[in-house]
Amino acid sequence: MVELLARVREYFPILLQGAWLTILVTLGSLALSTVLGMVWAVMRVSGIPLLANFAAGVINLLRGIPIIVLLFFLYFVMPDFGIALTALQAGILGLGIAYSAYQAENFRAGIEAVDHGQVEAARAMGMSWPLMMRRVVLPQAVKIVLPPYGNIMIMMLKDSSQASTITVAELALQGKLIATSTFQNATVFSLVALMYLVMCVPLILLVRHLEKRNKT
Repeated sequence: MVELLARVREYFPILLQGAWLTILVTLGSLALSTVLGMVWAVMRVSGIPLLANFAAGVINLLRGIPIIVLLFFLYFVMPDFGIALTALQAGILGLGIAYSAYQAENFRAGIEAVDHGQVEAARAMGMSWPLMMRRVVLPQAVKIVLPPYGNIMIMMLKDSSQASTITVAELALQGKLIATSTFQNATVFSLVALMYLVMCVPLILLVRHLEKRNKT
């Protein structure tokens, strides 16, 4: 037991550095995916065929490409075009772009769930489409999409481990490096799993709270 605690004290600071990078990748890619997802969603519901079809094509393309392939493309291929990204930048950009497709479908579903009568009333009052979206549709859609948005956040936190494939030293990679050098696989990966749980459980509870609030 004493030996186990000693190992935990030795490994924990290194894993904590990896956990910080995991959080950084998650927050960065979450912000990017939210902005891009909203753009794709607004284009989908704009009623302009060219924009709607373009957004639908982008969404389908992104959903059909594995995240790891997108990460490899950004990190290993883009330098051939004169764009060199750090591993962290490529990780955030890759995850953000990939998840923007799922964010877009979430936002689109929320927008389309808003009572159509309110949309007609806004039009009858002479509101322009952008004004109607900003004042009537989007404020209500936000409440609808919050629970699934929380689920996407949890998925992104876990999928941030894929950034380790392009050498981002996040939690999973740090655990792998420690386990490789010490052969303490059970101890190290138990700590890694526990740290992921510590980060995910508050988000899971938040999503549950939002779901209950939406039902009331």
